[in-house]
Amino acid sequence: MSAQFDFTGQTVLVTGGSSGIGLAIAQGFRDAGAAVTITGTQASIADYPDDLTTFTYHQVDMQDVPGVEALANGISKLDVLVNNAGTTFRGEAAYDPENFEATIDINLNSVYRLSHRLVPLLKASGGSIINIASMTSYFGSPRGPGYGASKSAILQMTMSLGALWARDGVRVNAIAPGWIATKLTAPIQGMAEIADPILQRTPMGRWGEPDEMIGTALFLASSDVAGFITGVTIPVDGGYCTL
Repeated sequence: MSAQFDFTGQTVLVTGGSSGIGLAIAQGFRDAGAAVTITGTQASIADYPDDLTTFTYHQVDMQDVPGVEALANGISKLDVLVNNAGTTFRGEAAYDPENFEATIDINLNSVYRLSHRLVPLLKASGGSIINIASMTSYFGSPRGPGYGASKSAILQMTMSLGALWARDGVRVNAIAPGWIATKLTAPIQGMAEIADPILQRTPMGRWGEPDEMIGTALFLASSDVAGFITGVTIPVDGGYCTL
């Protein structure tokens, strides 16, 4: 995607930016001129299949509170925070209380912790936060109750923090991707009993691509064109929410 916005001179942090939607958004900001830092769980960028050499990389387990604090402490300037890192459990593992708690820690608690730690930098720059929600922010998630609960809470937290930090000049918004072809959804893309109903419900009749999140992220981060938008979650879902 060609850059439609100019983020030259700005700094961006994308958690979970080593693959999938996070990587696509990181590439979008990079192509628009920003200096982009990404996080992942592997020891180095050499452990990933994609070329990540144009980013600054930090290994962080988002469930590790000292690790998240260390990440925040190492940042001195920030214009955009993209809270993308997340996880889910499948099968019977999804119903274990320990895994429910782990999902909440990674998908929700770490988002608030990092946002709270970095908001002073965003106040200084007049920056913004973009959270990544989900279709499970709106609908039940019987195969992954922890994931659904965490993403529903992301929607509410986005509204709350958007209202709280608006007085400080920091906008907080979210993107709710529909069914996107990523590593996270790969296990179900080939399962007809799950994938077929998804496609039948999606008016556009296909899976989305990670790079189709870029335009919305750049729009929300741009104070020039989205400066009066805060607390909003935008579905990018091929129409899934319309049915």
